[in-house]
Amino acid sequence: MYKKFGIKEEVLELADKVEKELDTIFKEKDKIKEYNSLKVLNAFQKFNISEMHFNSTSGYGYGDIGRDTIEQIFAEIFYAEDALVRTQLISGTHALTVALFGILRPGDTLLSISGKPYDTLDSVIGIEENKSSLKSFGVKYEQIDLINNDFDYEQIEKRLVEGNVKLIEIQRSRGYSERKSIVLNKVEKVIKLIKSINKDIIIMIDNCYCEFVEKKEPIEVGADIVVGSLIKNLGGGIAPNGAYIVGRKELIELCAERLTAPGLGKEVGASLGINKQILQGLFFAPSVVNSSLKTAIFASKILEKFGFNVEPSYDEERADIVQTIKFGDAEKLIKYCQGIQMASPVDSGSIPEPWEMPGYSDKIIMAAGAFTNGSSIELSCDAPIRPPYIAFMQGGLTYEYGKLRSFKGNL
Repeated sequence: MYKKFGIKEEVLELADKVEKELDTIFKEKDKIKEYNSLKVLNAFQKFNISEMHFNSTSGYGYGDIGRDTIEQIFAEIFYAEDALVRTQLISGTHALTVALFGILRPGDTLLSISGKPYDTLDSVIGIEENKSSLKSFGVKYEQIDLINNDFDYEQIEKRLVEGNVKLIEIQRSRGYSERKSIVLNKVEKVIKLIKSINKDIIIMIDNCYCEFVEKKEPIEVGADIVVGSLIKNLGGGIAPNGAYIVGRKELIELCAERLTAPGLGKEVGASLGINKQILQGLFFAPSVVNSSLKTAIFASKILEKFGFNVEPSYDEERADIVQTIKFGDAEKLIKYCQGIQMASPVDSGSIPEPWEMPGYSDKIIMAAGAFTNGSSIELSCDAPIRPPYIAFMQGGLTYEYGKLRSFKGNL
């Protein structure tokens, strides 16, 4: 069967050797999986999930007990006061946009302390001119870049002492940059500094790709509001769409009124039959994230042996499920992504090509033969076509599928 799949004997032997070398690391990740599984199970039991919570609503969605209980569960898991978990939030970028527009007002200053945010926020913020951006509504934007993959504490303190910062945004995952993703102990350290200077500053975390990678989540280390997507980690590969916002109750109310309408807030928004899928996805999420991490660690180790420039290394502390491979050549990058697509369970006969994707200034190639369109908790690989030509690989519904796709596509 392995020969039929196109896997060479020497590759199998190398893989076996690599897995033995990774045994200790894999066992450590399994402990995190079990801890987060217990967290989810406890929340399901606390709110007495039953079949009635799987029921659908339409129209306005008044009194949707499943939707409301899902939001209680998300708040419980994140140790937050409240949550907004909706199919009407179409992506992580949309959820971030709702949060920013919900909280910020004309004359306020938004400060990013993890460098420039992900490309799709350029038009939202106004880094790229747009008539509907925060900038067009009079919201100011500033950023402080990281230094040696850590926060620039000196510049952050200096800027905050000057005053007039309403919200600080921290993007934990690297996006399409070369910097490392940000682990929670660094987030905790910088939040303590910020709150010591001004306890009223709102700290918002872009948590995409990071959920359940560690035992804690950002609210537990002092964040005020946290945002993420359900077609990434917490959807477990089952949720068909949606996103979440969790945090302080008054901030969630502002976000809900931005998503729907003032005076309506969280009371409306039909679940349209996906409550069960959201709950099932969340239930499986600790295991799926664990599989994604193992896939990334395995790929990092074995690709490193083949001479690829990878980051993070297999034995580094991880904040997210993203694995990067630097090619330094556009054609090699494209071929790698195409190899991942060829090994996909869906659309394996398709050949992805770089294209002008909405929200990006560079052409993007995306390999994602997934059951859910655009899902990046299923093994996917994408990249902007720009130097130094880095592929961003993430996901893996099961470790076995992730491992086999790495073989078929690239080894």
